[in-house]
Amino acid sequence: MFKRLTLAVLVMLLVGCVGLSWHSEVPPIGAPPSSSFPAAQVALGGQLAGAGGCAGCHTAAGGLAYGGGVGLETGFGTIYSTNISPDVQTGIGSWSLAAFDRALRQGVARDGTHLFPAFPYTHFTLLSDGDVGALYAYFMTRDPVSSPSRANRIPFPLNVRSLQAGWKLLFFKPGVYRADARRGEAWNRGAYLAEGIAHCAACHTPRNRFGAERSDAPYAGAPLDGWVAPTLSAASPAPVPWSQQDLYDYLRNGESERHGVAAGAMAAVVHQGLARLPDSDIQALATYFSDLGGAAGREPQAAAALALAQTRRLADVGQETDPAANLYLAGCAYCHYSAAPGPGKVSGSLALSTALTADDPANFIQTVLHGVGGAGTPGPYMPAFAGALTDADIALLAAYLRRTRSDRPAWPNLLPTVTAHRPMAAVPP
Repeated sequence: MFKRLTLAVLVMLLVGCVGLSWHSEVPPIGAPPSSSFPAAQVALGGQLAGAGGCAGCHTAAGGLAYGGGVGLETGFGTIYSTNISPDVQTGIGSWSLAAFDRALRQGVARDGTHLFPAFPYTHFTLLSDGDVGALYAYFMTRDPVSSPSRANRIPFPLNVRSLQAGWKLLFFKPGVYRADARRGEAWNRGAYLAEGIAHCAACHTPRNRFGAERSDAPYAGAPLDGWVAPTLSAASPAPVPWSQQDLYDYLRNGESERHGVAAGAMAAVVHQGLARLPDSDIQALATYFSDLGGAAGREPQAAAALALAQTRRLADVGQETDPAANLYLAGCAYCHYSAAPGPGKVSGSLALSTALTADDPANFIQTVLHGVGGAGTPGPYMPAFAGALTDADIALLAAYLRRTRSDRPAWPNLLPTVTAHRPMAAVPP
């Protein structure tokens, strides 16, 4: 009797999962003419697409805009982004607004199949009807690109899309953003942008074993392509709290005097994505994240941190016989040394650098290896030292600056860590 009951329950669960996983196809349409969309709506869609980093995920290196084919490593296999240009055969040219809306806010494609959460519909679900319509108008007015989808490289049974219904039951909360009545307009606008189209938590929140963002650790920081997307909560190890002005400067221009320069993936977010948003939206994001990080309550720490940084600006005097100090003086001091007292800046003694106070040395190592900025990129420039410094040199320099510019404990296993972060093609002979 018990076995029969167990079997019956399992059958019911299976039938339930199949039922939940099934979605009907949304009928295809003829590609709508570009002239059918108001210019203002298209312009708004362009801003939102920039903030969402759509081009970065849906434009392969050397490929045409929004043609897809970018390989995204997920930990469960490689997922290739799809063509979201208005090409009728290989893109979304035959998608109606209803089909586009369902994909964006429910994670279901036009043909009824579930999308993998590498596509951040878990965030896009918060978007308003107006913003979804604006995004649709923008993509439907791009140049069509003929580019068939590449097959994902995900092992069985993880490649069975119907199983995503179970994942959604556990980790997906659909619904448009609801303003917090306790907060002001700017805070709510910032929250809407950060949690919705910009999907900031997708990089800055650690994930569980199922690939979902951990609800118990929002914005606690997470590894990302060899870097670390830093903690944005009040637990940030930054010596000086991120004030609203600091955040505005960083998100608008890619540089904060008291924190440093946008590098790695964040450089593209700032200079290619957020650059398309108006100042009011950047201020709103700064309002939201300064509150999230508890900046107001931590501001009294700023004066002490700045004063301490000033005491470390002459840390290298008399250290000329130290090999690590010599590396710094020869390769870094020209830009990162200031003998004159004054307001603390990362470009001075590096004592305010979050990369040096973080628990993980990844961002410091990556910055030294690959530099910052370059041709066509606005903002500060730092050359790459991958070809000039050996792994041992970088490990020695990291240990020295960690010791002389912060009160944090020494980073362990620096040499193998540097070696692991260096691209093989860039290893010096």
